[in-house]
Amino acid sequence: MAHQDTTAPASGATTKVSLLTLTAMVVGSMVGAGVFSLPRRFAQETGVMGALIAWVVAGAGMLMLAFVFQRLAMRKPDLDAGVYAYAKAGFGEYTGFFAAAGYWASACVGNVTYWVLIMSTLGQWIPALGAGDTVLALALSTVGLWLFFLLVRRGIKEATAINRIVTVAKVIPIIVFVILALFVFDPSAFAENWGGADYAGSLFDQVRGTMLVTVFVFLGVEGASVYSRHAKRREDVGRATILGFVSVFAIFASVTIVSYGIMPMAEIAELRQPSMAGVLEAAVGEWGSVFVGVGLIISVLGAYLAWTLMAAEVLFVAAKDRDMPRFLARQSDRDVPVNALLLSTSLSQVVLVLTYFSEDAFDFALDMTAVMTLIPFLLAALYAVKLRATRETYDGAPPSTLRGDLVITVLASVYTAFLVFAAGLSLVLVSFLFYAPATVLFLMTRREQGRRVFAPAELLLFLVVLAVAVVAVIGLVGGWISI
Repeated sequence: MAHQDTTAPASGATTKVSLLTLTAMVVGSMVGAGVFSLPRRFAQETGVMGALIAWVVAGAGMLMLAFVFQRLAMRKPDLDAGVYAYAKAGFGEYTGFFAAAGYWASACVGNVTYWVLIMSTLGQWIPALGAGDTVLALALSTVGLWLFFLLVRRGIKEATAINRIVTVAKVIPIIVFVILALFVFDPSAFAENWGGADYAGSLFDQVRGTMLVTVFVFLGVEGASVYSRHAKRREDVGRATILGFVSVFAIFASVTIVSYGIMPMAEIAELRQPSMAGVLEAAVGEWGSVFVGVGLIISVLGAYLAWTLMAAEVLFVAAKDRDMPRFLARQSDRDVPVNALLLSTSLSQVVLVLTYFSEDAFDFALDMTAVMTLIPFLLAALYAVKLRATRETYDGAPPSTLRGDLVITVLASVYTAFLVFAAGLSLVLVSFLFYAPATVLFLMTRREQGRRVFAPAELLLFLVVLAVAVVAVIGLVGGWISI
């Protein structure tokens, strides 16, 4: 069927999906490349005790954040593409644009890491692919990038159905890894890894060093919220968020902890990514590496599909709300935001090319993906605090609800702010090198509408963003910021 673009399709044309599909979107978004890199990333920073504390902190904090998205979905059912919409509703149009642009960019950068990791995995058996950074790897990744563009362009319904199938297929190998690791679990190795290796710092430093890793693997907890306009029932958005989070948290924590019972921490820290393959190879032999490699490719392709959908969705809703240029609000008769999808794929292509010229592109891209998501997360949590403080949407709410929501929203905000601190000044500063030039899209939108470019408060915020970006450039040139 031919694709005819429209800027305002009838609401009845919006594809509706079930609780199961929404939950699969959350799980599919969260279970991607990150889980397969957990053993090495944790072993580089901490031992068993630090890992346990880190997962308790991350689990509790992310659970609070998941509760925030659940409550916002119920209290503000008119707001679609949650992460962006909540920032705009709470703190103004430019702040909303800021959140939308950052979230969108993080999704596009994250998608590039998926292709690099796929090629790196295949590189174990095809030397020409190297660590995912050769010319052949770049060419094959480019082909995959645009094949997925064509797949999603065929229609939202087809893409989400495929994602649901892939989600089941990719969780099975991870569960098998945990079970096999438990069968060969060595209590003495586990005990030796308890306090951490000699290179690990204090317990606080160990826990702090793992925080950004947990952010990356938990990205996607907001997946149902971002895709909320397609839910059959609004309450399914919150249910899918909590169901997806609890399921994935159990998987991530298990993968990390059982690995300490297979090998010394220092050896795990030196494994090639995906490190889960090296751990299983040490446990059961060479076939374990092949098994994990196949599972990784399935997992990453599923996560890539989910994140491609979400990246385009954020741009589309922002443009529909007149916070992005009009051309991004166009969608096909199959409910696909084609121009937003095209721009997202194009940005991923640019970043993919840049990885060819970078030495540590994979780890840096992982960290930048997490950092650029933190600010939108923090704004959403602060909006929930604002609703509770002003009691907007709380008319007639019992005292228990008021107390509970106060605790949840404040804890989620404090946790997210701590993550920004844990990320470190360098990464936060570098992230503003995207935010400042991305403001051009905001200016284009205002010109289309014939409105004043900046309101006074918006101009002040933009000047702060620009100043931080200038500091980042000075730091990179001066050498006191390293990437």
